[in-house]
Amino acid sequence: MRKILLTAIVLSTLIACKKDNGDGPDPVDPTPNPPSPTQKDIASIDNAVSAFMTKHTIPGVSIAVTKAGKLVYVKSYGKMSSADNTAVTNSSLYRIASISKPVTGVGIMKLLEAGKLTLDAKVFGAGSILGGDFTTPAGMHDITVRHLLHHTVGSWGNDGNDPMFKQPTMNHTDLIKWTITNYPATSGRGVYRYSNFGYCLLGRIIEKLSGKSYEQFIKDEVLTPSGITKMTMGGSKLTDRKTDEVIYTGQSGNDPYAYNIPRMDAHGGWIASATDLARFMVKVDGFTTKPDILLPATITTMTTRSVPSSNYACGWGVNDANHWWHTGSLPGTASEIIRSASGYTWTVLCNSRSYTSSFDNDLDNLLWPIINNASTPWQDIDQF
Repeated sequence: MRKILLTAIVLSTLIACKKDNGDGPDPVDPTPNPPSPTQKDIASIDNAVSAFMTKHTIPGVSIAVTKAGKLVYVKSYGKMSSADNTAVTNSSLYRIASISKPVTGVGIMKLLEAGKLTLDAKVFGAGSILGGDFTTPAGMHDITVRHLLHHTVGSWGNDGNDPMFKQPTMNHTDLIKWTITNYPATSGRGVYRYSNFGYCLLGRIIEKLSGKSYEQFIKDEVLTPSGITKMTMGGSKLTDRKTDEVIYTGQSGNDPYAYNIPRMDAHGGWIASATDLARFMVKVDGFTTKPDILLPATITTMTTRSVPSSNYACGWGVNDANHWWHTGSLPGTASEIIRSASGYTWTVLCNSRSYTSSFDNDLDNLLWPIINNASTPWQDIDQF
């Protein structure tokens, strides 16, 4: 079982609803909403998700599992939020947070295949991709696309000074200028430091080289070829909630509606269903069971680490066992996608997140024992 790379989050089954005493909505039936008629329940999965949800007070969870390119199990558990007893469904959309990074990584790989850039292309300075848009100190002119993808700029870390969570009223351009002025990355190259801001820059690179908005390019070049039509950019406020989107429940005093989600686009802005992400995974997993949207050599490039100890390649966590993954975490949101070397992929999406010390490991380990159990009764069905 591999260790999770980044901040993660997951969820699972229905939490117990309090009885209505006139101060809240009626409780909902705790039975998970039914899956496709062709799918049979797998008790080990349902029990694991239910226990996870109860332990971490997660109102709603959706999961999807593929085996050999087929969607063999997809199911949703629980309700829209701690205060809304409407059942989540397999069509429910969740913020996927940092799972947006592998989506962006695939977008950059599409530009690579189109001959629009190389991984060693310079980002700033004379003749660079963004050099005409931003003035930077000479010490930043060695930053490459590869550094951004692999989080090896060595600056702009995901900590208390993360630029992406500062100056919330600024647009991308103004935030980049502000960050260059206040946090110039003039050293540290080759040192792994997970950076949301680095992926913000990758989004701007996609826009510069494609002539499209980041969102439109990803829809045209990544999502539509993968058969995904509902995945879209999320909003910041509850009033921005999209059709079929869940409601996010904050824990430990964290407000899930306090962030500028659209500005996070390339590093954390997408919303998707579990099935959406399953479709994405099987189109970039490197297996031969379904045609990929990238060439085999490109997938190898995408999953090759420049700093092996970091377990991070071009938007993906990758370990020595050749498992790929990414997690996502925001207040009210926990998510994870995993591609195992054995031919499975799976997705877990939650509409809340716990801040207990065991949460990340519990999310990561939720389905691994079931995937690794040869007795798990997977059906030979494909619900895509």
